[in-house]
Amino acid sequence: MGYKKTWRPFVWLGLFLVVCSASADEASDVDSAPAAMVRHERILHVASDPGDPVTLLMSVYTPDGPGPFPLAVMNHGATSSLPPALQPRYHLSFSVYYFLSRGYAVALPMMRGYAGSGGRLHAHGCDDVATGLEAAKDIRAAISYLKQQPYIDGSRIVVAGQSFGGWNTLALGSLDEPGVKGLVSFAGGMKASSCGEWSDALVRAAGKLGGETKTPSIWFFGDNDAVFPTATWHAMYDSYAAKGGPAELVAYGTFGKDSHNLLGSGEGLHLWMPKLDAFLAKVGLPSTLVDPDYLPQAPPPPSHYAALDDVRAIPYLNAHGDNSGSTYYGKFLQRPLPRAIAIGRTGAGTADGGFDPIARAMKQCQQKSAECRLYAVDNDVVWVRPTPAPPATHFATLDDVNAVPYLDAKGRAGYEKFLAMPRPRVFAIAADGWWDAAALGPDPIAYIRAKCSAAHQDCRLYAVDGDVVWQH
Repeated sequence: MGYKKTWRPFVWLGLFLVVCSASADEASDVDSAPAAMVRHERILHVASDPGDPVTLLMSVYTPDGPGPFPLAVMNHGATSSLPPALQPRYHLSFSVYYFLSRGYAVALPMMRGYAGSGGRLHAHGCDDVATGLEAAKDIRAAISYLKQQPYIDGSRIVVAGQSFGGWNTLALGSLDEPGVKGLVSFAGGMKASSCGEWSDALVRAAGKLGGETKTPSIWFFGDNDAVFPTATWHAMYDSYAAKGGPAELVAYGTFGKDSHNLLGSGEGLHLWMPKLDAFLAKVGLPSTLVDPDYLPQAPPPPSHYAALDDVRAIPYLNAHGDNSGSTYYGKFLQRPLPRAIAIGRTGAGTADGGFDPIARAMKQCQQKSAECRLYAVDNDVVWVRPTPAPPATHFATLDDVNAVPYLDAKGRAGYEKFLAMPRPRVFAIAADGWWDAAALGPDPIAYIRAKCSAAHQDCRLYAVDGDVVWQH
């Protein structure tokens, strides 16, 4: 009688969503990721903790120039869905982009047994401190190697991690490694499959680490974390701080479908980047932006051109009168955040997720049309007309043909045609009875004003897009 062999990890760390999200972003976003990232990548094999020697795989990314650079060490988490050896190498995450944008060299060591690193982690039951210290000693060995490299400034180091990597980062803090000025934990913690009371064990272990750590730390947690309940991480933080561990908690509420995936999406950058900037500055480490190319483009401010869900307001795309543009935009509104849509006179582009949806939407639009501009980013309309329109006056309803001044029967017929034109559109009048409309050009307002003023006096706009702007 045969049997089916199953792989059972001794520790389940719940980082599956984060790892998979980051990997998906990298796979779909290669063209828009910073080119400098690829130019300055080193794949190294370094010695682990000498007490139990193996060889560790480590990725290192550096900014332009020879250095020496301050060092950020970013520690990965784990997933119970794959054996450690089959898990992908941790690289090109938003955390890496962030630290590179601030001028750091970034090292991503793989834990023993993971993605090319030798050896394996050992089971310690409910002794979460022992588990964390085993990984922390390897992190310390990687730091010791990097301190010897001419491109690294070993006196300015920050150590960070997510999920199990965050827990290992806190454990590293208890080793008091020289040069490490700050610790950063993104949803840091662990769940040992051999420990039934994992939450209580984690809280006790956090207290023990806090009592042995002098290095300042910052913790990021959300209320809809699918791995660590709010009560657990609050108790962890309270236990750590009560024993003297210098720590700051950033409880940012809910994020997406699972706040454990904070680092897996550019949508979360605004929740953690300003807080991390402030923390780094407080511990004397670089915290200002030096290379914006490593981060997604910041969206323009909302323009209030139209309501986000007003599919009739979208410019250019309904030029054929078949509402295909409204349908296209409606599909964009169903996409998850982060997202962007760019509009040109003969085409459009949309993108969501990944490294930089703004850049990808613009690139897609530019392949179809000239003069592309952003229409909406996330939940805000950012479209701005080349020439500003006067504010709506509510002189009359838009479709009240008889309210338009100066018009004869032919002019009123012309205004009815204007009402059927696609946006962007404008209707202008003059006191001598002149009227005209323009639509779909690069700048209808500027065009119609120039046309009128060339031969008429007192030229004024009556309606722009969906608003009456006439002032009587």
